[in-house]
Amino acid sequence: MTALPLVLDAPRRGKPPRHLADLTREEARAAVAGLGQPAFRADQLARHFFRGTTDPAQMTDVPVAVRETLTEGLLPGLLTPVRHQSADGGRTRKTLWRLHDGALVESVLMRYPDRATVCISSQAGCGMACPFCATGQQGLTRNLSAAEIIGQAVAAAAAMASGEIPGGPGRLSNVVFMGMGEPLANYARVRRTLDALLTPAPWGLGLSQRSVTVSTVGLVPAIRRLTEEDLHVTLAVSLHAPDDELRDTLVPINTRHKVAEVVDAADAYAARTGRRYSVEYALIRDVNDQPERADQLGRLLAKRLAHVNLIPLNPTPGSPWDASPLPAQREFVARLRAHGVPTTVRDTRGQDIDGACGQLAAADLVAGGADGVPTVATPIPALEPPVALGAEADV
Repeated sequence: MTALPLVLDAPRRGKPPRHLADLTREEARAAVAGLGQPAFRADQLARHFFRGTTDPAQMTDVPVAVRETLTEGLLPGLLTPVRHQSADGGRTRKTLWRLHDGALVESVLMRYPDRATVCISSQAGCGMACPFCATGQQGLTRNLSAAEIIGQAVAAAAAMASGEIPGGPGRLSNVVFMGMGEPLANYARVRRTLDALLTPAPWGLGLSQRSVTVSTVGLVPAIRRLTEEDLHVTLAVSLHAPDDELRDTLVPINTRHKVAEVVDAADAYAARTGRRYSVEYALIRDVNDQPERADQLGRLLAKRLAHVNLIPLNPTPGSPWDASPLPAQREFVARLRAHGVPTTVRDTRGQDIDGACGQLAAADLVAGGADGVPTVATPIPALEPPVALGAEADV
């Protein structure tokens, strides 16, 4: 079902230029001093960066004579927008970014009446080789730097603040690591990104831990490491099958970390944080959507601190995989709820703009130039009672 190998170690390529967002505050202050400027200018640069300021002329609190030196030395441009694609009346905007070495990644900003969520990438491509995922079938180009990951969130926050997204000026409220790549395979840089997302201004975006979601296909050692970090971000596990036989083919990392081991690691995270984790499950027609698999998943997760987020597959062009029909979705939900498992169905936005993660980058590569787009989890129509959605389900 997949011809690509599982790749856990990212290829080594040229590092991006040094950026303030890759550094701690102390390191940044030392770097500024190394450029012959007082250390407090690092705080000024951080304030501008996290506000999304890219034009040195707008950094009016920095002397004109040193703006170019400081920005070239610590705020190099790492993400160049190739193009935007919009859907849902402009409230969903997908951006294709070109990195310093030509690699392509994507982010998706989604505005809702009560919040705005950005889905960000942590790798260029992905080494997990899931056969139904557009990104997984591209292979892994490289890990992103922390600054490249953070920059996607900063750009989304700036777009909201400036009113670029219909609805007037607003605030970025949620970040999900569900774009291109396996976040926990790029652990150190994702961890640095989490610090930046959660740290108050001027050295971060000041988001709450409950509003940040880290997704993984099940890298058990990394889940355990995250557990020991004493963070309280939302953990999302992309399970996609309740049994090892099927999951070995759908999610190749399962050949190393079996379903029971993945769920046990997620349970430990929930026990440490007191927060339920999300089980992501892409519903694929005639592959993993059978009633018996719903019952098997229900038995597996019953009485665990878990919430199932069903995702009708966003098919990619030329792929044999397709979304489960609505009747199958409804029965799957009903059976999970019968086991007492909280369940929602994700409203996948952006199907008219190459919505699945990796589609836009793949199209650009073909032209020479996991999942469906994460959005709010909503109860499937005509099923009662609906599951009340809290911050844990906002993925």
